[in-house]
Amino acid sequence: MKLLQECLGTPFEALNLSCFTAVAALAACLVATPFAAAEQLQQMRLGIIGLDTSHVPAFTKEFHREPVADPALMGFRVVAAYPHGSADIESSASRIPKYTEEMKEMGVEITESIADLLAKVDAVLLETNDGRLHLDQAIEVFKAGKPVFIDKPTGSRLAEVVAIYRAASEMKVPVFSSSSLRFSPGAQEVRSGKFGNVLGCDAYSPCALEPTHVDLYWYGIHGVESLFTCMGVGCEQVSHQSTKDSELAVGLWSGGKIGTFRGIREGSGGYGGTVFGDQGIGAIGPYGGYRPLVIEIAKFFRTHQPPVTQQETIQIYAFMQAALVSKQRGGVPVKMAEVMEAAELEATDLLKERIKK
Repeated sequence: MKLLQECLGTPFEALNLSCFTAVAALAACLVATPFAAAEQLQQMRLGIIGLDTSHVPAFTKEFHREPVADPALMGFRVVAAYPHGSADIESSASRIPKYTEEMKEMGVEITESIADLLAKVDAVLLETNDGRLHLDQAIEVFKAGKPVFIDKPTGSRLAEVVAIYRAASEMKVPVFSSSSLRFSPGAQEVRSGKFGNVLGCDAYSPCALEPTHVDLYWYGIHGVESLFTCMGVGCEQVSHQSTKDSELAVGLWSGGKIGTFRGIREGSGGYGGTVFGDQGIGAIGPYGGYRPLVIEIAKFFRTHQPPVTQQETIQIYAFMQAALVSKQRGGVPVKMAEVMEAAELEATDLLKERIKK
């Protein structure tokens, strides 16, 4: 009877139903509720820009999964995709034909342009693997007023990241960007206070480099995202050492807190780290898969409230930009304020002509 009460929203004593009637009402409730809930939700048509990353079929399968894996994913359908992503990063460009065919097999229309895609959808996942293309692609989406999730890396350098968020703010379009590592259960438990106030964190992840992008942007972003999920904002300076096998970035946070990122290029790989809190020391835990991120994307598309602030995302990329500058200077500490000042000026130049078009 508790289930019936919860379903109907009325105390059972007040229902005054016979036993037979109560059973019939409960049966009707169990059958009708999922369909009623689904009908009440606005059906959202999703579009994907860029088919050069494995995230595309993986995310689409999560949105299309039957039965629905999580209530937050009800009412979504990827209906259109624009295939063109990177033209000159072989590891990305070579994937486009394969993923285009996979999307067709899942019933997704392949469009000839981003403009065609935008006319068919309510929200956008910008999945192009090449961060150099994101600013122009994102602005086209912003001009159409569509909420957009931008997959990692947000841009290929800090100025592009700053420009994207500034353009979104000026055009009043909801946007967020994140690595899936942020929403792994262990990282979220740390964020929620499992070890109390975090005093320090050592995070690690694979760290392949791509010459067209700031070193850690291409793949180190995963471990750096884990680091900031645990530490939060407040990093003031970064020093960095690089060898053929690994990258090591050491950040100094306000209050004397230290956070490190180790990027792995040789030997055993993986994702994880150690958290040092005032109530314990423990592991961040393993990678939790794509679904937690896809659920957050779905919630964002419904509410237009990003689960990660603009401030934190920009600071993540400033950390990685400062690490590159430190590497170029032989490992000396570099202030976050220095790289932010340079990026803000460059972002102004990047937006001058783009916003007018």
